Amino acid sequence: MKFRVERDVLADAVTWVARGLPSRPPVPVLAGVLLDVAAEGTVTLSAFDYEVSARMTIPADVSEPGQVLVLGRLLADISRNLPDRPVEVETSGNKVQVTCGSSRFALLLMPVDEYPTLPASPEPSGSVPGDVFTQAVAQVAVAADRGDTLPILTGVRVVIEGEQMTLLATDRYRLAMRTLTWSPGATDASHVALIPARTLSETAKALGAAGAIDLSLGTAAGGEGLVGFEAGSRRTTTRLLDGDYPKVSSIFPSSSDTEAVVSTEELIEAVKRVALVAERNTPVRLKFADGQVAIEAGSGDEAQASEAVECVLTGPEIEIAFNPAFLLDGLHAVGTAHTRFSFTQPSRPAVLSGQAEVDGEADTAYRYVLMPVRFAS
Repeated sequence: MKFRVERDVLADAVTWVARGLPSRPPVPVLAGVLLDVAAEGTVTLSAFDYEVSARMTIPADVSEPGQVLVLGRLLADISRNLPDRPVEVETSGNKVQVTCGSSRFALLLMPVDEYPTLPASPEPSGSVPGDVFTQAVAQVAVAADRGDTLPILTGVRVVIEGEQMTLLATDRYRLAMRTLTWSPGATDASHVALIPARTLSETAKALGAAGAIDLSLGTAAGGEGLVGFEAGSRRTTTRLLDGDYPKVSSIFPSSSDTEAVVSTEELIEAVKRVALVAERNTPVRLKFADGQVAIEAGSGDEAQASEAVECVLTGPEIEIAFNPAFLLDGLHAVGTAHTRFSFTQPSRPAVLSGQAEVDGEADTAYRYVLMPVRFAS
């Protein structure tokens, strides 16, 4: 096996493929990246840990085709730090020689015959703009559970009906939902998939710069338990989470008694400052009145802080308390100049949605539902 390739091309491909390799693989070969060198002048790099697969094909000047397996993270580190010159890669005995200018590295070969069979390349079920999908995933994944108590809540539920895609996640304390339009291959497309939030977030970030991302669901992904993503020459698959997702649509209030519109950035900065005195797991209190919202934390003999931010209130005044970290997550995810809060009563969930102008309409394509925290009257 022997080929020559540009340094940046190799570094980009190895970094993409090796990004999800386990640091402590249960089987040594799962730490490897497979290089499939074709006589036609391409090199396909692949990685697979039985859960997530990643592949990328790059052009190369191939002198001798072949297939080798080498440590992925080591090859990624080496390729990123090579001088800006063409790289020559070839096998020599039981090693792979990497040469770039006067830099030379020898990597041990790993047993290719012990490497697992990669999932088949999925067929696209439809496509979605890369920037839109990346934003939507970031807005929703923030509400996914980060613990292991209920693995099913560590996923993002993706529901597709025709041209509408809905992403939803919850950790029982907040719930985030985003709807968007995509371009399905079939007008009657109907899919439900529960994708691990961490994997989905990393994939969306890595592919988001592309103009469009192809999604593969159901049998098109190679089986009902898989989902596939492709953008340009980058392809990845991941196994879906198994189980029945809780029916959380009833959490969304059907109406609201009080609504308040606040500058998103001003409220973020105020909550950050006030929360500095909040002890671990203690809430910040928000008092919404006509003209302003007062943010307070601490009481009694504790350190205390307060600040006020302008707001436009519709309906009765309300006082409510939130976990400051969860509140900030929602405010950051809204992504608009103003945030609209919708309330029913202090003990019921509040809904955050985006709003471009103070006197404009709320953008309900994204909604973040936040459970209040009880506090002493």
